[in-house]
Amino acid sequence: MTLSLVIILFLIGFIGSFISGLVGIGGSIIKYPMLLYIPPALGLTAYTAHEVSGISAVQVFFATISGVWALRKDKLIHYRLVAYMGVAIIIGSFAGGYGGKFLAPETVNLVYGVLAAIAAVMMFVPTKGIDDIPLEQVAFHRPIAVVAALVVGIASGIVGAAGAFILVPIMLLVLRIPTRMTIASSLAVTFISSIGSTAGKVLAGDVLFWPSLLMVVASVLAAPLGVRLSKRINTKILQAILAVLILGTAVKIWLDILQ
Repeated sequence: MTLSLVIILFLIGFIGSFISGLVGIGGSIIKYPMLLYIPPALGLTAYTAHEVSGISAVQVFFATISGVWALRKDKLIHYRLVAYMGVAIIIGSFAGGYGGKFLAPETVNLVYGVLAAIAAVMMFVPTKGIDDIPLEQVAFHRPIAVVAALVVGIASGIVGAAGAFILVPIMLLVLRIPTRMTIASSLAVTFISSIGSTAGKVLAGDVLFWPSLLMVVASVLAAPLGVRLSKRINTKILQAILAVLILGTAVKIWLDILQ
């Protein structure tokens, strides 16, 4: 690995992990296209879709555990919700993570594009009143939470994501979880999901050691910084940031798929 590639990979990991802590996602919605397109655009190593998904899976694991650790004292994590969705999503993400090896790179990108498009549409649906619910009174529909987590786990495991970029709009719009609790809880569910997707990608042989290590170092440093800033930003701004990120990524992926 050249010094230029080391710097680029570290910056990609740092930016993605900072956003991970800021808006409660694993960061793959940002890092997947960055890893896929930026290095070759700069004349550096071009990673395949399978390699990118493997690197992303490992990075998400460490970014989310760093974010959850930073939030451990704030009492924002809905542990019952995390338990129900976590069990379902780790089963799905392991199946998707391992099964992704049998899919063509174009199919992996297609799955990612579909997920991003669905999440983008959901983020622009109004979620009035959810932040007025006292945190101690938050309830959720258990069957919907379990089914949604299982489906998201399978699909996101295929692309080496942990699914938070679609879990967040599901928590906000479908389960009606307040924004700050959604951010904290989605990080915890995403961490659990990343265990399954990372294990699947390792078994499939899609994980490259040195690029993954660089992304891990960046994650441990950047995710807690994003968490700290998130606590100081208005919830509507946080939702808007995530909506723009998801929409931009969905547009980019679909432009490439349709070329």
